[in-house]
Amino acid sequence: MISSVRGEVLSVGLDHVVVEVGGVGMAVQATPATLATLRRGEQIRLHTALVVREDSLTLFGFADAEARELFGLLQTVSGIGPRIALAALAVLEPDKLRTALAEGNITVLTQVPGIGRKGAERLTLELRDKVTAVGGGEPSDTAAAGIAGAATGVAAIRAEVVEALLGLGFPAKQAEQAVEAVLAEHADGTTSTVLRAALTTLGRKR
Repeated sequence: MISSVRGEVLSVGLDHVVVEVGGVGMAVQATPATLATLRRGEQIRLHTALVVREDSLTLFGFADAEARELFGLLQTVSGIGPRIALAALAVLEPDKLRTALAEGNITVLTQVPGIGRKGAERLTLELRDKVTAVGGGEPSDTAAAGIAGAATGVAAIRAEVVEALLGLGFPAKQAEQAVEAVLAEHADGTTSTVLRAALTTLGRKR
């Protein structure tokens, strides 16, 4: 298992970062919040989990070990794959997610796209007694810096953010409405800030 990667950031996308490790560029899937702390050219370290499928090898990266452990724990529940597990960590901070699981807070858990009421109930039933053992991960040495570069045009930002939200599982109409609402108040925002604000908006509406 590849438990961490360290190297130079070659590029940062809406859903992944490419890190050069030993001369090889490794694509690592991550949440918008994690990606927003990275900038091209800096040296970083990410805690990682490798998901192996018959037709793919996908690496997922996290700012700390706690988030990585929660990512793995969520997937022990039937019906929860890496896509939904990553979406959960994109919408909910690890502490909030752990608390919701421990307290059986269905309302909070159903904020995650792809998790309905039955799925949320199954999560709390199976993980309620396990989440207390998750946490206290080692501090991350990922630099807390925003993605470099000036904001692109509003139209381009709108299209990119909607695409990222669709990739996280949100319905198209909800994604578009959330992005429009954010841009109406923050027309000068960058792609990453608009994406994070849209996620917050969607979380409140669900």
